[in-house]
Amino acid sequence: MADRLATRIHKRPAYTHFRGLRKRSAPPDLQRTSLPGPVSILDEAALRKAVQRMGRELVAQNGGTDNLVLIGIQRRGVHISALLQEAIAEAEGVEVPIGTLDITFYRDDLGTVGPLPVVGSSHLPAGGIEGQAIALVDDVLFSGRTTRAALNELTDWGRPSRIFLAVLIDRGGRELPIQPDVVGTRVEALPGQRVDVLVPELDGSLGAVLSDREDA
Repeated sequence: MADRLATRIHKRPAYTHFRGLRKRSAPPDLQRTSLPGPVSILDEAALRKAVQRMGRELVAQNGGTDNLVLIGIQRRGVHISALLQEAIAEAEGVEVPIGTLDITFYRDDLGTVGPLPVVGSSHLPAGGIEGQAIALVDDVLFSGRTTRAALNELTDWGRPSRIFLAVLIDRGGRELPIQPDVVGTRVEALPGQRVDVLVPELDGSLGAVLSDREDA
């Protein structure tokens, strides 16, 4: 009896902590607790393709481009929103308004980030956000706390007709009941790992990598 039980347990598939949006098999390097170094999640071509699909899904969910406004969360969400604006313009022939949002002073851990936090700019489109369909854009969705802070700040500026959440990568690990409306790809990262989106303006290249925190 014990031998049969052990055999059945042995044949169970190992749990995989990385999964692409299309449920492809995880590379062997990602099936272990410690990574040998940064592992590519998206190269430039794959990232651009994901953004193009996000643009199509966002326009479809909004029922077109009317009243659609993109608001990128500082910092890399701003770069992803610019790529998203380009993708929508290419597909629809319309350049939707775009803005930026810095959530530093709305963070629930502001007291732990030091006396001189790095603060970016918040810039709303000329038409504002009142009655508009706002797409909050970020690079990576993790705990949901950045999104919560962004929602609090955004509603201080006006009352949108609705708010979408569009993220390039959803890595799981939510601490708040927040879910994205549009996702580029999903990655199940371990608590001791980090997911980083790279943009040319800050990193010299375009892509996304998974790494152990001490390697980042």
